[in-house]
Amino acid sequence: MAENHKSEQKEPENFREAMAQVIGRSSLGQVKPGETPSAGALLAAMGGVRGLIESILPGLGFLVVYTVTKQLLPSVLAPLALALIFVVIRLVTRSPVTSAIAGVLGIALSAVLALLTGKAADNFIPGFLINGAIFLAAAISLLVRRPFIGALVGLFTGDAQWRHDPAKFRVATVATLLWGVLFGARLAVELPLYFANAVDVLAAAKLIMGVPLYAALLWVTWLLVRTAWRSAEDDTEDDDAPTASGV
Repeated sequence: MAENHKSEQKEPENFREAMAQVIGRSSLGQVKPGETPSAGALLAAMGGVRGLIESILPGLGFLVVYTVTKQLLPSVLAPLALALIFVVIRLVTRSPVTSAIAGVLGIALSAVLALLTGKAADNFIPGFLINGAIFLAAAISLLVRRPFIGALVGLFTGDAQWRHDPAKFRVATVATLLWGVLFGARLAVELPLYFANAVDVLAAAKLIMGVPLYAALLWVTWLLVRTAWRSAEDDTEDDDAPTASGV
């Protein structure tokens, strides 16, 4: 029984260590607090050249095909074909395929929805739902004074007391507010275009407000969170360090 109890106690610590290793191996794991974002760093945050291409090209394919043909079927099939090509390339090169498969599923869902309704603009409805869900999560968490960025960081780091640290709480609030602003702005710009059935303009707006702004938001969030949590760790280490009088 005692051994089982010990193993249960170690699981959360192992989980936190695993999460720390995953983050540390990522491009954002190399960011130093206060470091000025560069073009290369932002590119790395988007998954490098391949990640950037896989994120942008399907949407660009939809925009180009629809602008030229004004036809629904080729417009929704073009991004799906591109996404499938990316999966094949990753399989051939023995690269991780999880993100590519997730992209295929998302694009396929959008395509099916548009084909069922016969409206090209409905291809963007899943994106509206995602933007709306994140916007509501940010707004509600701020209203109840539980900013969700802080909750996520607290979960990954095992820091259950982050709300009682003024610096951490302030950073989590600002970061969550930024997420709410971005996803709310997407809805404010894109929904009127959807209802006006301005499909080509809507596709262009989604591209402009998509990966570039999202990558920048991830970068800013990481810098804010990493600075606050590291500062708290440094303060704790200083408090635990022996003083000269105690030597």
